[in-house]
Amino acid sequence: MKKEIIKTDQAPAAIGPYEQAIRVGDFLFTSGQIALDPATGNFMQGEIEQETELTIKNLEAILKAAGVTLQQVVKVTVYLTDLGHFARMNTIYEKFFSQSKPARACVQVAALPKGAKIEMDAIAITR
Repeated sequence: MKKEIIKTDQAPAAIGPYEQAIRVGDFLFTSGQIALDPATGNFMQGEIEQETELTIKNLEAILKAAGVTLQQVVKVTVYLTDLGHFARMNTIYEKFFSQSKPARACVQVAALPKGAKIEMDAIAITR
């Protein structure tokens, strides 16, 4: 199968040696996203609600660049630095994934890039 690199300036540029997303066959795999402003690359630190919203909007921009919507996402992994933020994160998450809920894992991690409270990656079907 052929590997296609997906890039968009509507989402933050990669801050390391990776791509924003890769399409292989009918699947799209996004790299982890945090609350980076796509225009400046600056981290937009805030409460978990604000970080969650910008993180999902960054994922959404990458999906859009591949011709995919949030409704085509089949799996999300959420990384939180504090599982105490779980309920508050879910409130925002559910606004974006209310129509089509993907499978999901959520884990607590010791730290995330730029001091983020949350990071997410996704897998979507492209057909």
